[in-house]
Amino acid sequence: MLIYNIGMWLTVIGLRLLGIFDRKAQAGIAGRRDIFEKIRNAIDPDDKTIWIHCASLGEFEQGRPVIESIKAHHPEYRILLTFFSPSGYEIRKNYPGADHIFYLPLDTPDNARQFVNTVKPEIAIFVKYEFWLNYLTCLQKSGCRTFIISAIFRRDSVFFKWYGGIFRQALRVFEKLFVQDDNSKELLASIGIDNVIVAGDTRFDRVAEVRKSAIPIPTVAAFAEGHKTLVAGSTWPPDDELLLELAGRHPDTRFVIAPHETNEERIEKLMSLCPENKAVRFTRTANEPIPDNIQIMIIDTIGILSSIYAYADVTYIGGGFGVGIHNTLEAAVYGVPVAFGPNYGKFKEACDLIGTGAATDVSDIGQLDKWLSSLWADPKLLESAGRKAGEYVSSHTGATGTILGNIFLR
Repeated sequence: MLIYNIGMWLTVIGLRLLGIFDRKAQAGIAGRRDIFEKIRNAIDPDDKTIWIHCASLGEFEQGRPVIESIKAHHPEYRILLTFFSPSGYEIRKNYPGADHIFYLPLDTPDNARQFVNTVKPEIAIFVKYEFWLNYLTCLQKSGCRTFIISAIFRRDSVFFKWYGGIFRQALRVFEKLFVQDDNSKELLASIGIDNVIVAGDTRFDRVAEVRKSAIPIPTVAAFAEGHKTLVAGSTWPPDDELLLELAGRHPDTRFVIAPHETNEERIEKLMSLCPENKAVRFTRTANEPIPDNIQIMIIDTIGILSSIYAYADVTYIGGGFGVGIHNTLEAAVYGVPVAFGPNYGKFKEACDLIGTGAATDVSDIGQLDKWLSSLWADPKLLESAGRKAGEYVSSHTGATGTILGNIFLR
């Protein structure tokens, strides 16, 4: 534990140094300034509090169905939501489903004690991962019921290494571990952790709900109407290069590209790469007819991508040429085929979608062009791949009910 705590203190120092140069780190430092005073002023120690922690935005989307179900069915509890990353906190700091939203103070012994003693949670829920050892120790001492949901474990993770003893011990703090698959349960059983339930991934519940509540996007609807349409979500520059070359090879296909980052510099750079007089920014098309020569629409705002997928015939998910792909389920729930780059191996749903024939991975323009051409040439293949995508999502919903049923009906 001493080595872990030394590592945490070095992390504190490292983040402060990084904050000199990095805007994201600066936001995290600023958000944690006077954090305990903010928490004390916001939280009544007599409240019945459930603490839910998410590392970032992706984990929030997994935790959201659980948060909203608790609010609907257990209003006697106040919900405290914490984030580690600015990319989660800064986007969801005004989320109305939680009563309090804060950055999580870094996991030093003093911070963990102050936090748990101030909040006094009755239930703590960690989403997917982030095993903060000092927090888990303090939660155990306080008697708080502690859970992890939508977790997934792999053989190469620290819990199964010879040096992972303190992390294996930390797993015993959890009253229940709700995991995504049987493999995770088997791995945990191999180290003596048996209080495990295979509940599945709550993201399936989330995307199913998002589809039900999708908002109409008339501008995109008009752009796509009567045309074969590819919607690309959460793209990065390597994805954009492929997609723009693909657009040149398929002039009769309309492309809707939603970059992962939508700052002005990023959007202007992407627009500059598009063929002249062939692209338009979404926010600059309101109340104006889109000329027939426009083939590419760049989504330069946030919050609507999950609804835009409704207008797709095929989809492409970005990130696969970087650290990893983004959310494939948001697209697959609409019953459309999905493509993405080669870095997808850590994402079970992507592997599953490929296995069913609903998705494909591509490493270059040749593979992407071949995939799209085959779908356009064979309507039955297009329909079959899309149907398999939709069926895959619908067959995996229900994790939220399993989790809350076990937590509240023990």
